[in-house]
Amino acid sequence: MIEEGDGPKGGPSDVGQLRLDKWLWFARVVKSRTMAAGLVEDGKVRLNRERTTKPSQSVRVGDVLTIAVGPRIRVLEVAAIGTRRGPASEAQALYVDRSPPMTVAPAAPPASGERPSGTGRPTKRDRRQIDRLTDPD
Repeated sequence: MIEEGDGPKGGPSDVGQLRLDKWLWFARVVKSRTMAAGLVEDGKVRLNRERTTKPSQSVRVGDVLTIAVGPRIRVLEVAAIGTRRGPASEAQALYVDRSPPMTVAPAAPPASGERPSGTGRPTKRDRRQIDRLTDPD
């Protein structure tokens, strides 16, 4: 009798592991599985401190993933292997976030002559005051 899970794709040795790109997609680290595979192939993912470039690398419970996504470095410990890409609450149950807190960089002072963002063009009153300052009368 053939039991469910036996065979070349779902053999008993595959229990408790999942492809890296698929897990990243299930955990909603990226929007698509193609993007997950690209992230791994670009060398932006480390599995247990070792860089991996194979999206087919197996992930197991307890593995630690270090992922460079945009300007952030995320450190995720695999808490569960997902069975589907579900809602965000289900995705967050797949990992424990061990990322260091993000520090906010101090804002650079505006260059001379620049206005703060959102102030727009000078009003008629502002232009008159500028004219008074610059006129030699």
